[in-house]
Amino acid sequence: MKNLYAILSFVVISMVCLYSFYGVMPRYKEDKPVYATEFSVDRAVVPLAEIGEKPHYLGSEAHTEVRKFLISELRKLGLEPHIQEGFSFNPNAKTLNKPINIAAKIPGSEDGKALVLLSHYDSAAIHSPGVSDDGVGLVSILESLRAYLASGAKPKNDVIILFTDAEEIGLDGAKLFVDEHPWAKDVGLVLNFEARGTKGPSNMILETNQGNARLIKAFKEANPKFPVTSSLMYSVYKLLPNDTDSTVFREDGDIDSYFFAFIDGHYNYHSANDNMQNLDWDSLAHQGSYLLPLLHYFADADLSALKSDRDHVYFNFPMVKIIDYPFNWILPMLFFAILAFGAILIYGLRKRVLQVKSIFLGFIPFLLSLIVSGLTGFLGWKLTLKIYPHYSEIQQGFTYNGHAYIALFVSLAIAICFGFYHRYSKIKNRVSLMVAPLFFWLLLNVVVIFALKGAAYFIIPVFFALISFYLMLQSKQPNPFLLSILAIPALFIFAPLIQYFPVGLGLKMLVLSSVFTVLLFGLLLPVFSYYKRKQVLSIAFTGLTLFFIVQTHSTNKFSPERQKPNSLLYYADVDEGKAYWLTYDNTLDDWTKSILGENPKQASDLIGTQPYSKYGRAFTYAADTEHKNIPSFEVALSSDTIVGKNREVAFTIIPNRSVNRLELHSNNSQDFKALAFNGKEVDLSSTTDSYRGTKNTALVNYHMSKGDSLHVVYSIGKEEEVHFQVMEYSYDLMEHPEFQLEERPDYTMPKPFVVTDAISVKRSFSVDSLMIHSPSE
Repeated sequence: MKNLYAILSFVVISMVCLYSFYGVMPRYKEDKPVYATEFSVDRAVVPLAEIGEKPHYLGSEAHTEVRKFLISELRKLGLEPHIQEGFSFNPNAKTLNKPINIAAKIPGSEDGKALVLLSHYDSAAIHSPGVSDDGVGLVSILESLRAYLASGAKPKNDVIILFTDAEEIGLDGAKLFVDEHPWAKDVGLVLNFEARGTKGPSNMILETNQGNARLIKAFKEANPKFPVTSSLMYSVYKLLPNDTDSTVFREDGDIDSYFFAFIDGHYNYHSANDNMQNLDWDSLAHQGSYLLPLLHYFADADLSALKSDRDHVYFNFPMVKIIDYPFNWILPMLFFAILAFGAILIYGLRKRVLQVKSIFLGFIPFLLSLIVSGLTGFLGWKLTLKIYPHYSEIQQGFTYNGHAYIALFVSLAIAICFGFYHRYSKIKNRVSLMVAPLFFWLLLNVVVIFALKGAAYFIIPVFFALISFYLMLQSKQPNPFLLSILAIPALFIFAPLIQYFPVGLGLKMLVLSSVFTVLLFGLLLPVFSYYKRKQVLSIAFTGLTLFFIVQTHSTNKFSPERQKPNSLLYYADVDEGKAYWLTYDNTLDDWTKSILGENPKQASDLIGTQPYSKYGRAFTYAADTEHKNIPSFEVALSSDTIVGKNREVAFTIIPNRSVNRLELHSNNSQDFKALAFNGKEVDLSSTTDSYRGTKNTALVNYHMSKGDSLHVVYSIGKEEEVHFQVMEYSYDLMEHPEFQLEERPDYTMPKPFVVTDAISVKRSFSVDSLMIHSPSE
């Protein structure tokens, strides 16, 4: 019977772990009948295929086509969409562009605040079809609107549908709407739908300047069927450099948002593989499962009553969906847990079930497991990158076989835990083993109060572990099955986190997965300490680790299904009269070698100014090449006058070819008194050289559409000189008639997050060398 209970407890733990991953989101069923008033994945993918047919970054022809298509789809729903167009300058990102937002409205029957349904329609430059990011968001809104209108509902609040532009560049379409659209002043809440991968559950994250208490209460009342959220997610999100359009609504308009994003399949993010073939339709279904009930609820809710001065800790949990409680409960709950721990400890010592020596000996296996597993996770991934250096080409930090690596290091940590506890656990000290993990969990919760309050719900499983600790003191042989039931909260809360850390933050976070596996193992000791065959389990998990080692090794190479990202750029330096082939790749493949040669030079020895890349990448290799006939820009000086002690200048940079991006630099010694680009004045007090966490010396990064030019106005001390440098980029290297390049092999794809497959021309000029004339001359 004891063996049966032990087996049942292991089955319970395994099943709960599986459910914590697979029970948190809807599962798409092909050809399942769906009522007209319900969200249908089958209906949603029809426009999604149209939107994601080709890359549609700002300035591309496909970008215009997608805009026209979305306007047409909104008109089919009986709406009257309009466009909002204008230059937008982001002083933090230093981006300038001309977004074209799409907006429509369902008028409400009352005069309350408006609800905004938000997604962006531009894809990431240069090669991403943008099916997940953000085609899924667009069709989630279109299909939910269709279902909402089919229900005959009439909203009390205005419902604004907003498809922003230039989100991928610098959240500039959202900024244009919040700062300049007349509807913005009436907005009370935003529902924003995003993606940072191609699969996985969609996480709800809040954006608010105030407390979250009423927002959480309203979200619970809206009652989405599969909520996945926690206050920890938002706490971690706020520490990262990633922002969404919701950030602009919060910072510029003090407007609260719920935003929803799935983040697994991160290796496809912003890449050519963000396509229909790689999209998980369950993720699309999850977005719809949020939007439709939230639309019904917030279309009639009092959106002016969502502000609060109180914050809540919150997390999702099966059956009850969302558990939340005020921040001011955090400290009392921690004190209560510490007092309970102390009381149970004293009770055990007085009852002589616990012994001081056994308690201290119990720290040995826990600390050894924690240290060895942590070091294995940290050094193991570094060793992996040494063995497989080509993994670094995947800039997202999560490899195609990343889930197998998570399983590998988790299995190894479990094997380590069972191995040490086999050696150090005896029948007479089983209860004493619980003291060490409980002590560390309480210590972790103390740290959480000061460093990461959103994780304060970590105390909940500790209470259940304290109950198990007490039951162990009361009985020499407590029922392992009952103890496994008491471990369920720990499994539901922490098992997903073990995966989320490396999925969301990259495989460098495998160390956190390893450490959290040990911490979770500690909470499960009431069950595991009674297992007689810990050594067998250690060997079994070691064997599982070896299996995953073989699996990751056998899947480490790139293939047509798991493509290697590579990059190529033609760079012409007009000032020096030289030209180079450039790449960001650390590991050259056959295609890049055929162009740069077997022994290319270090790019840092040849190239100075480099374009911004999200992950701070710089060119790695360069090779000399012939100077092609690529025309550079013209500069038209329109004014140059002395006003008092200042020199005021205006000029226009006019490309002589189809340019997608233009960067303007100046010598670093200048002290501008005023600066404006295409009529957008720069607040010089707020500008920095931080560009999404990466140093960038550009005055402006101008993402252009066909026929655009850059008009610059500045004021400077009359004795100062300014020398400008312009970098022009066009994304037409592979099609340009001056270049006859072979297509990439099928096991490769263009590298995301960097300027690739592009022609770059660098040229410097001084205003003193220009003659005043109008651009038309």
